[in-house]
Amino acid sequence: MKNWLPLNPKLQKLRSKLLNDPYYRLQSGEEIAIAVQLGICIDANQATVDDWLRLPGLSIHQARSLVELSRAGVKFYCIEDIAAALSVPVQRLELLKPILSFSYYDDESLALPSYIVNPNTATVESLAKIPFLDLLLAQAVVENRISSGPYRSLIDFQQRLNLPGDIVSHLMYYLRF
Repeated sequence: MKNWLPLNPKLQKLRSKLLNDPYYRLQSGEEIAIAVQLGICIDANQATVDDWLRLPGLSIHQARSLVELSRAGVKFYCIEDIAAALSVPVQRLELLKPILSFSYYDDESLALPSYIVNPNTATVESLAKIPFLDLLLAQAVVENRISSGPYRSLIDFQQRLNLPGDIVSHLMYYLRF
């Protein structure tokens, strides 16, 4: 049986932050090591902007770029891939290695709804079949597409239609651009 030594107050405070605040931004390699010991791991191929922002040294711009690349189908297999995507030396990211995992997913294995439409080509009727998207919103989607051109991304779709985040979080599983 292992002897558990009480953590010093600084480590207890950090442990509490890591376990209770999903947005706590790690500050150092030491904090990353403690996070890893607590079971915190970030999957580079499924990470959100918030996940990337937990890591020291990454900007909001870099976090968004990584997420956009991942959503566009780019697969990250190692820390060198992340460095290349960010155009930074790999040595700058070495400290992140322990907390990152590089899981692999094939597109068919991801649980997606069976009904998926492209809002750039869909009719009002096909859009109205999507849960959380009523006939009025379906008409607005098509009218906006006709007047302003194709939607570039989910973000563009949300902004142009002025949709709240909770609606977009449901629709994103049914739309492919």
